[in-house]
Amino acid sequence: MTHQNKTVGVATLGCKVNQYESRAIEEALESRGYQICPHEAVCDAYVVNTCTVTAESDRKCRQLIRRLISQNPAAFVVVTGCFAQADPEGAALEGVDAVIGNEQKMRVAEIVDELLRQGCKNENALIEVSEIKEARCFEPMHITSFDRTRTYVKIEDGCDSHCTYCAIRGARGPVRSKPLPEVLEQVRVLIDNGCAEIVLTGIETASWGKDLQEGDFGDLLCAVDALPGIGRVRLGSLDPAQIRPKFVEKIAALPSLAPHFHLSLQSGSSRVLAAMKRKYNREQAMDALSLLREHIPGVQFTTDVIVGFPGETEEDFEQTLDFIRKARFLQIHAFPYSGRKNTPAIRLPGQVPMQVRRERLHVLQKVQNEIRAQLLTEILESSPCKQVLFETDHDGYAIGHTPEFIEVKVSTDTPLCGTTRTVQLTQITQTGCEGILLP
Repeated sequence: MTHQNKTVGVATLGCKVNQYESRAIEEALESRGYQICPHEAVCDAYVVNTCTVTAESDRKCRQLIRRLISQNPAAFVVVTGCFAQADPEGAALEGVDAVIGNEQKMRVAEIVDELLRQGCKNENALIEVSEIKEARCFEPMHITSFDRTRTYVKIEDGCDSHCTYCAIRGARGPVRSKPLPEVLEQVRVLIDNGCAEIVLTGIETASWGKDLQEGDFGDLLCAVDALPGIGRVRLGSLDPAQIRPKFVEKIAALPSLAPHFHLSLQSGSSRVLAAMKRKYNREQAMDALSLLREHIPGVQFTTDVIVGFPGETEEDFEQTLDFIRKARFLQIHAFPYSGRKNTPAIRLPGQVPMQVRRERLHVLQKVQNEIRAQLLTEILESSPCKQVLFETDHDGYAIGHTPEFIEVKVSTDTPLCGTTRTVQLTQITQTGCEGILLP
């Protein structure tokens, strides 16, 4: 088998930043002559880009690694990402050839190349993981090919928060921002190649610029909006503490900015938020939502919520439910608290039994489903005509999203992927709405 015929499958778990970085790894491998195949296929090598946000994430990482090893025991397996960074020994399962930390992620393609060229599996995994201590120049990781509908642009890495439940800061290090000229150049290339929607993402997205002398996140959004030909701009997850009057006034009138924000709430109880060491309380989080609604008509919100955090009482949980009812999120990513090794929360008193966590999760999801149905019903009654950017065509249907991030499905004989069309929403589905195309 020639070098050019060798295949590599890249498997990604976790956040949008990981998805972005995996595509950069794929491009680096392609530039070395390797063929990228689905990781479900039998490949000569596999790269697993891992997540460690919860204990369940770690379990899924190990499960996927074992499945790939079983799929082709002769394949070379390289594990990278946050699980590899946080627990390199745990990632070095039998059959894994290399464990590469986040700081060395740009070397993954080089290491895969070395393994395939030497052609003999290692008895012990190579481990290249170093602690991320100091801010340093942003790694030159960017992508040049993309999906013509929605493409992620990583503008920042790392986090300066110290949330008691989270292992990500240790796995990603402090905030490091991509310089503004590099962000604008990458977005410009995407525009020139017809990209319709750009998602600016990072680990702590709105912290962009705090380590530079080039302005703040609002200044970056204004600069991106000013680029000729810019389409839709969507933002990654934001901390409610970062939604302040000056920032909102700066971005509210930007034509490119999608009226959708993902605010990482985590809890509606001020007492629990304090135990989590979040940078806001219940009232400040609600103020952030109100401020955005005041300045951006029709804005919609999605969020994350942890239930069963250590010490969370029934009263705390009821406060979270009350917050959700008042906030009226379009969608919530809710999950039970999962203790992470080497995080302060795992040592807190009042650990909530797992059965109680699951029961609270079920109640929260039921409440959220009711809120979502009410929101979509109101939209169908008041403003059912939406501009939809279509992303996939499948079995006679095209599926896409409105600027507010409502998923829309329409029946069509004509492929619509990559186009923006006016759609009249007609009915609510489990995932969003169905609609009909308008002329």
